[in-house]
Amino acid sequence: MDITKITTLADSITANISKVIFGKDREIRLIVSALIAGGHVLLDDIPGTGKTTLAKALAKSISADCKRIQFTPDLLPSDIGGINFYNQKSGDFVFRRGPLFTNIVIADEINRTTPRTQSALLEAMEEHQISVDGVTYSLDAPFFVMATQNPVESQGTFPLPEAQTDRFFMKLAIGYPDRSYERGMMDEYRAAKPLESLTAVCTKSDIIEAGSLVSSVLVSDAVKDYILDIVNTTRNADNIRLGVSPRGTLALMRASQSWAAVQGRGYVLPDDVKAVAVPVLSHRIIPRSQNTIRLGESGANIIEYILSTTKAPIES
Repeated sequence: MDITKITTLADSITANISKVIFGKDREIRLIVSALIAGGHVLLDDIPGTGKTTLAKALAKSISADCKRIQFTPDLLPSDIGGINFYNQKSGDFVFRRGPLFTNIVIADEINRTTPRTQSALLEAMEEHQISVDGVTYSLDAPFFVMATQNPVESQGTFPLPEAQTDRFFMKLAIGYPDRSYERGMMDEYRAAKPLESLTAVCTKSDIIEAGSLVSSVLVSDAVKDYILDIVNTTRNADNIRLGVSPRGTLALMRASQSWAAVQGRGYVLPDDVKAVAVPVLSHRIIPRSQNTIRLGESGANIIEYILSTTKAPIES
C-alpha cells in the first residue's frame, strides 16, 4: 500500500459510514484519520446525535470486533479489563477477559463512572495492554477507543481528569445535521435500519498497514517550527492556565501526518496542521478561570484564535 491508497481507504470508510450518519463527512474523516494514526477519540456531544451508531458503523466498515461498555457509577475496573476467578472443576484460577479485549471499544458516557474505573482505561489506551494480578495481556491491533460523554448534564457525573483527557488523540462533537440531511435520514430510517445492512469495505490489516505508512509522511523543519509556535503560545497565553503538553505536540504532528496521508500527500502542509489543531489541542489546555469559559472562550475558540494569530510558513 502506498500513500495514495490511504486516500482511497479513507474515502471508502467515510462513504460507508455516511450511509448511517448523514452530513458529517468531515467529522467521520477526522475519526478515520485518528484510527489510522493509532489514536483514540472522545465524542463530547448531547444525546441522540449518533455517537454510538457511528462507532458501530466504523467497526462494521473495517470488519473489526466491537464491544460497547455502558459506564455507570458502580462499574469496577475488573468489569472492563477482566478478572481471575477460581474454576472449581479444574482447581485453577482462570482469567476471564473483559470487554477491552476487542478492536473497537465504545465507552458510552465515560463521565458517568468513577475516576478509579476511568483510570483503568489509561494503560490500555496508552500501552495497548492490560495488567491483572501482576500478569500483562497484550491487546490485538488495531485497538481503538471511542468514548462518549454528555456535556450538558452534570448531576451524577465524574468529569474526566486532565491525565485521562490527554490520552485522547482527538476530541470531537458531531452536532446537529443540516435540515436537508436530517430529511434524508428520516427517509432512510423510515422503513429500514441502515446499520444492519452495512458491510465491510476493508480489513483490519488494511488499517494496520495504513498506520505504518503514516510515519513516513514528511514533516519539514518549517512545519515542525509552526507546530512548536502553536504549542508554545498555549503555554504563554494569559488566558490559559495549563498549556499543551509534549504529548500534545507529538499528537499534533502525528495527526497532521495522518490527515495529509488521507488527502493523498506524502508531506505535511500548514493547512494540515490547521485542519486538525482544534480537535487535537482544544481538550489539552485549561483556561485560567471559569470566567474565560463564560465569556465564550472555550478550548476550541482559544485554539482557533491562536491559529489565526500564528504566522504559518509559506512555500519559498
